Amino acid sequence: MAAPAPDTAQPQFLTTREVADLLRVKERKVYDLAAAGEIPHRRVTGKLLFPRDEIEAWIAGAGRAPAERPALLAGSHDPLLDWAIRESGCGLASFLDGSTDGLERFGRGEAALAGLHLPEEDGWNLSTVAGRGLRDCVLVAWATRVRGLILAPGLADVRGIADLRGHRVVSRQPGAGSRTLFDRLAAEAGLAPGDYTAVPSLARTETDAAAAVASSEAEAAIGLQAMARQFRLGFVPLVEERFDLLADRRAWFTPPVQTLLAFARTPAFAERATALGGYEISDLGTVRWLSP
Repeated sequence: MAAPAPDTAQPQFLTTREVADLLRVKERKVYDLAAAGEIPHRRVTGKLLFPRDEIEAWIAGAGRAPAERPALLAGSHDPLLDWAIRESGCGLASFLDGSTDGLERFGRGEAALAGLHLPEEDGWNLSTVAGRGLRDCVLVAWATRVRGLILAPGLADVRGIADLRGHRVVSRQPGAGSRTLFDRLAAEAGLAPGDYTAVPSLARTETDAAAAVASSEAEAAIGLQAMARQFRLGFVPLVEERFDLLADRRAWFTPPVQTLLAFARTPAFAERATALGGYEISDLGTVRWLSP
């Protein structure tokens, strides 16, 4: 009887050494490529593995790294982040028109970072981001923030969402995390849109929301404790929310992002967070989700 033919099937995944031999480089270079997100790879139980078919396509040119993203922060406005970008001199630009807009711009490759605070059934941001089918990106904690109702002076009768009946309220733009949260809380409290007066203008940032109340354009807005304190307005806390940064893995290692992160570890940054009020930054930089 003839001996069985040897199994000559090639392995589905390559090791770091095998990829280094294939590319004729040192293993250290392969680790650097993987860390920068420039080569297809998987991390399994702490070990780097490289899909053979993706590596071959990458070498052939079909899997080359995507075009470099602009040094732009999209998504939701956060006063602490806005201040840190300016104070650090990191060079990041910003286009802030709500969490959903930022997520869409990030998905199209138009931004290196997106600031998000999207409410979910059991948390913030994770399920929404994971359901987008994004690749080569990471969701990182920035801060936990206290959000509630910012109130005009003397509005002592408002202790919750249901008490907004008959009052003038400034709304956030559709797709903003604050708008999604307000609509959900209002529905739970039995507050219909016709029960309060929505002022004509929209508040597109946290500052806009507080300024509308401070100028008497509105009597109430959903906003941050930090902004109520800054404008010396009343405040009723409702939730503690997570504000996260969705980052392109390659852009994460660029000078603008690294400069911002380095500044976020300084005493001056911690002092600013305390002074603003309503911020908890102990887990800043913690990875909350990692894409395939």
